[in-house]
Amino acid sequence: MADSWVNSWVDPARHIGADLHLELDGPDGRRATLIRALRDAVRSGRLAPGTRLPPYRSLAADLGVARNTVADAYAELVAEGWLTARQGSGTRVAERAEPFEGSARVAKKTPARARGPRHDLRQGTPDASAFPRAAWLASYRRALQQAPSEAFGPGDSGGRPELREALTEYLARARGVRTEPGRIVICSGFAHAVRLLFGGGVLRGPLATEAYGLDFHRELLAAAGVRTVPLPLDEDGARVDLLARERAVLLTPAHQFPTGGPLHATRRAAVVDWARARGAVILEDDYDGEFRYDRKPVGALQGLDPERVIHIGSVSKSLSPALRLGWMVLPERHVDGVLAAKGEREGWTSVLDQLCLADFVAKGSYDRHVRRMRQRYRSRRDRLVATLDEQAPHVEVTGIAAGLHAVLRLPPGTERSTVEAAARQGVALDGLAAFRHPRTDMTAPDGLVVGYATPSDHAYAAALEALCGVLPPP
Repeated sequence: MADSWVNSWVDPARHIGADLHLELDGPDGRRATLIRALRDAVRSGRLAPGTRLPPYRSLAADLGVARNTVADAYAELVAEGWLTARQGSGTRVAERAEPFEGSARVAKKTPARARGPRHDLRQGTPDASAFPRAAWLASYRRALQQAPSEAFGPGDSGGRPELREALTEYLARARGVRTEPGRIVICSGFAHAVRLLFGGGVLRGPLATEAYGLDFHRELLAAAGVRTVPLPLDEDGARVDLLARERAVLLTPAHQFPTGGPLHATRRAAVVDWARARGAVILEDDYDGEFRYDRKPVGALQGLDPERVIHIGSVSKSLSPALRLGWMVLPERHVDGVLAAKGEREGWTSVLDQLCLADFVAKGSYDRHVRRMRQRYRSRRDRLVATLDEQAPHVEVTGIAAGLHAVLRLPPGTERSTVEAAARQGVALDGLAAFRHPRTDMTAPDGLVVGYATPSDHAYAAALEALCGVLPPP
């Protein structure tokens, strides 16, 4: 007899399939072995109380035994109280058949989820309640119905051609990016892009970065052995005139993170000239380029020189970070290196999600969602500004022409105590110092980075009230 078997059948009452795995090793006869295996499965909790077992005929056919062997095994376990049998209901695990302590059933219990903050005003995440479920589901259905059979194979490491074609059109139209599908590589987001570029040996340091940015990105670069050199910031953005012998520079030119404001036009031209003269590369993090509110669109830096700029974007702010979908628009000379670093087969981003996003973009659903969220977030920003003007007029609000967060300037020496007071009141937010490069010599102003996208609409007013309650007095 085989050591184990797996039985697949359809429960006619539930109209669902069920898989049943039992270990059938041992010297005993078939009936005794089957009884012991079923008893052990119930005792251990792998067969929970109420579980319906396969019919005699189905189980006997799968095992290659007589129907009476299964019937006798079931009857014995019914007599022992492990199973119950009723006409029209089939054979089920008895409700009183409790597993031993330490069994699989006990292990299924999970600890209580840790309580989060009452008001989440951290930057970086969109309003999860606004995810376009109906439109996304419609695109997923179309994508599944229309997908060619080869799409269900290993996958192209560059990404699905449908998505790369859709992104080529969208990025050209909405962000001024100049490219073609063969120069787009799909990734899971900015962090994945950095790992491929530097961890994969496509680019090397030293790398210039803005004096304020995500420490997570600096940690990724440090892990790849890349030394980062901070560039000071002023009202016109990064001081690209201070670039020297670095091999690359990482910028957020559409909306500097987190201080706000675009890179000035003269500096955009200057950094491209520097890259051409040095044979260097500009990494453009277009993290929230779609969300501008001042009717002064700032196109992608990549449009000035596609051979010197690597444009990196994702749907983490526009749709959801849970999708893990992003892209790199590469200079032609870097495409093969990135593909080699990624590997021959797609191992990071779901092919089905790529097909769905391609349909979502091509059908105009992405544009409609972005426009809707732009209006919503602009309203959120306006409510934040109005509330502060009324309750804390001494606090200056900056960086609000675009994006999903604002910077609140605080009196000197009050940032740390304000962040701590907010935490005690259940308000999660970040101090500006948390984003400062550790080696920068810029004067560090006190401030808060307040995200206004995360709270749902019904919770936003209470979040603003709580925020104003922890701000320092004038």
